[in-house]
Amino acid sequence: MLRTLSYLSCTCGQAGRVLPGAYGSARRPWLLRGDCCYGRSASTSSSSFDVVIVGGGIVGLASARALIQRHSALSIGLLEKEKDLALHQTGHNSGVIHSGIYYKPASLKAKLCVQGASLIYEYCNKKGISYKQCGKLIVAVEQEEIPRLQALYERGLQNGVQGLRLIQQEDIKKKEPYCRGLMAIDCPYTGIVDYRQVALSFAQDFQDAGGFVLTNFEVKDIEMAKESPSGSQDGMKYPIVIRNTKGEEVHCQYLVTCAGLYSDRISEMSGCNPDPQIVPFRGDYLLLKPEKSYLVKGNIYPVPDSRFPFLGVHFTPRMDGSIWLGPNAVLAFKREGYKPFDFSARDVMDIIIKSGLVKLVFKNFSYGVDEMYKACFLSATVKHLQKFIPEITIHDILRGPAGVRAQALNKDGNLVEDFVFDGGVGDIGSRILHVRNAPSPAATSSLAISGMIVDEVQQRFAL
Repeated sequence: MLRTLSYLSCTCGQAGRVLPGAYGSARRPWLLRGDCCYGRSASTSSSSFDVVIVGGGIVGLASARALIQRHSALSIGLLEKEKDLALHQTGHNSGVIHSGIYYKPASLKAKLCVQGASLIYEYCNKKGISYKQCGKLIVAVEQEEIPRLQALYERGLQNGVQGLRLIQQEDIKKKEPYCRGLMAIDCPYTGIVDYRQVALSFAQDFQDAGGFVLTNFEVKDIEMAKESPSGSQDGMKYPIVIRNTKGEEVHCQYLVTCAGLYSDRISEMSGCNPDPQIVPFRGDYLLLKPEKSYLVKGNIYPVPDSRFPFLGVHFTPRMDGSIWLGPNAVLAFKREGYKPFDFSARDVMDIIIKSGLVKLVFKNFSYGVDEMYKACFLSATVKHLQKFIPEITIHDILRGPAGVRAQALNKDGNLVEDFVFDGGVGDIGSRILHVRNAPSPAATSSLAISGMIVDEVQQRFAL
């Protein structure tokens, strides 16, 4: 199919103008600004594509890249509500390349994480993207944690994680001189990378293959066209109408959404079941002062408690040399609420009325109270960190950044840990694929996930 995009002169007076990408880089001409000549038909004030992908995070970008590489004859557009790409979950990611040790053997999460980590390393090597394979220790500091640690080690072996070994106190000291522990799992395959840099490279690949990225395009409505657009020569070839908050339109044959924190709302626009709902959890990090960074060499994690949904506070080195400590896991009162007092009435009402949060709270009440306490009092977090590195004091840390995790939650209060695909209803249903949940570690698994999404697209749309 012919890959074309026509333009209409707008108030800036520059028809067909393609602006530079993130931070004004001339290397990335793929950002077509939604508020200025983002690609509109001269007669219909809209653009038409064979396939449109909604969501400019790492999963959406990886999927757009994979789709256009398999189907180079298709015209494919990607819509992002922000002015730049990968600003939310991708841009607030801890940066860890996970090994795949935590997940249930033979599960999709385990398979995709192990495969995805290998693909990320391969991709970074090919593109010259810097990363560090600094490894990770999962450390038991109490005797009662050792059986759980050994079970986790066996799980990692079943998942095919490379290089795993159980080590004792003396070997822990060799890997992490300031870390105390009785026993640990050494995961040498774990690494760190800047995932936003990876995501922007995916976008570059997508553009190089002929794809189009439209930013500042916040989707407000998705519907089937009632009639052929005025002046259109394509008739009803592009029957799906995607309308943004400014009233501008994009038309397409097929639609894929990878909307992260808004995946439930975007899918509900096309008539999908409201379950599962997205509940935002904020993770606050602390920073180890630079003069104390020698205390941590690689990733140091606690032994996870299967009764609770999160991995616990850990030590994470970053590509810039800083050390992040955390995160906690507390309810966010806004879907993009990176600060404790960020608040959205609509987001809070959705959490209370639509989700199963109340049931989740009752199931994990003590855990939730502990997380809230640590969020308020640094001394509580420091006390936990001192179990691993006793030398750390409250004077060695600063408050750091935060991220918000899009956690899918069903009405029974259960965290949805697997992928959820959905379509619309009626005529539109056969033309839409919603990725309702791409669970952590989605960044590590992004290249593997994108392959699975494209397989699903091909099967549903018979491309």
